[in-house]
Amino acid sequence: MNQFKQLHDGSKLLHLPNAWDAGSARLFESLGAPAIATTSAGVAWAQGYADNDHLPVDSAIAVAANIARVLTVPLSVDFENGYSSDPGQVARNVLRLIEVGVAGINLEDGHDAPSLMVEKIRAIRTLGRDIFINVRTDVYLKGLAPEGERVAEVLKRAALYKEAGASGLFVPGICKVDDIKAVVAGAGLPVNVMDWPGLPSADELHQLGVARLSAGSGIPQALWAVAAGMAKDFLTTGNAGPLIAKAMPYGDLQALFVKP
Repeated sequence: MNQFKQLHDGSKLLHLPNAWDAGSARLFESLGAPAIATTSAGVAWAQGYADNDHLPVDSAIAVAANIARVLTVPLSVDFENGYSSDPGQVARNVLRLIEVGVAGINLEDGHDAPSLMVEKIRAIRTLGRDIFINVRTDVYLKGLAPEGERVAEVLKRAALYKEAGASGLFVPGICKVDDIKAVVAGAGLPVNVMDWPGLPSADELHQLGVARLSAGSGIPQALWAVAAGMAKDFLTTGNAGPLIAKAMPYGDLQALFVKP
């Protein structure tokens, strides 16, 4: 985990592409990603489940184990709400991730009371194991406070989560420069934002003090659209369409997974 924690030191913006299976994770690593994060939505869809806590925890952990198997860089897993409202069970679930080689997690508060997140963080810390807990607050993403009060609500939650033992703060949906600046200044934790319409450039985010930028579910969403279009063409005409000419060569894909 120390290697993963150091990537949040602010010396440069940590770009984290969000993978959904071992293959996509290995591909992103081969392109130079210093660490890999997962997208809970992408993982759920790839396993045939809806997002938002529908994926069985055993499946989530199995996917994480398979991804960790192929990587040499740190892996952070989007673990939704920990797949339980019981802090002790969340801690036991996280321990299983640690045991398969996961360096970090995202844990989201959603519509739950911040006090429940505090108890989950504390329960994980009682394990005495090293893991980066990136706490996602959905104040912006789910509109949990009026627009003019969102910064204050995020900072209120950040203080609680930091005291409980959080390692980082993830604020998806935040995009205004002044809001980002205020959260970075007041959170007392490395701040993570997500690719979002209206978000400042990566260079500007770094200047604002943001530590981490996540791709979110955008990459798998785009690929699902491409796959749907190509399959529709094939079903209609017997030809997968012009995009097949841009396909990654079979040999290049094979090379990602052939051990030297």
